[in-house]
Amino acid sequence: MALVYVDGDPWINEYESCEKLYREIMEQLTARSRELKTSVEYARISSNVRFRMKQYSTEVQQLKDKLNQASMSRSITLQEAERRSRLIEGLRSKERQLQELFSERSLSVMSGSRVARPFVDMGVSGWRDEDEEENAMGGDVPSAGNYSIDDMRRQQQVVVKEQDAGLEVLSKVISRQKELAKTIGSEVDLQNEIIDDLTEHMETTDSRIRREAKHIQVVATKDRTWAYWMIIILLFITIIILVCV
Repeated sequence: MALVYVDGDPWINEYESCEKLYREIMEQLTARSRELKTSVEYARISSNVRFRMKQYSTEVQQLKDKLNQASMSRSITLQEAERRSRLIEGLRSKERQLQELFSERSLSVMSGSRVARPFVDMGVSGWRDEDEEENAMGGDVPSAGNYSIDDMRRQQQVVVKEQDAGLEVLSKVISRQKELAKTIGSEVDLQNEIIDDLTEHMETTDSRIRREAKHIQVVATKDRTWAYWMIIILLFITIIILVCV
């Protein structure tokens, strides 16, 4: 079942808020890349980005906690829980990308270019280092082709690790849901057995009640016949006494 974006769903609204915060942080990182590292503006933007990244991490964790609560209370379907879990993994992946960009460990070199400018690849932005700009303006420049290949390999390794982590989390979610389904099935079977036993006992009790009712009816009939015979005997004795007198 596809995820339905309903305006009244608080979880969806918070997810969209996290997406918006991510885009704002990316814009600030782009603006910071245009500033000198020793400038006051660079330091100001870095401080603001650091604060917003902590806010982003907190909001993502809150989304995850609320999803766990919704899954436990069964207020959403299994398919919806899995889809939202994948969305959270996407947010986690973006958080790691932001951390790499903020610490300037993720560098990118475009083949054949000597101009420092941002680029976008699968939602990840990168900038060339200032030292690289100086080398581009004059002097010896390391082989851009070799550096680009190494950088691409590192990025591929990061992406593969993130995908593996996401698949592992998804596998755990599916396993938990499977165990939950087994538990529910066992509980349903137990309840059915209890209902069958109660039905059998009720049928047995009903049969006993009907049998005892018949016995009572027979006893009541015999009691009425015995009274008639007593009256007849008393009348017979009275007649004999009158005849004898």
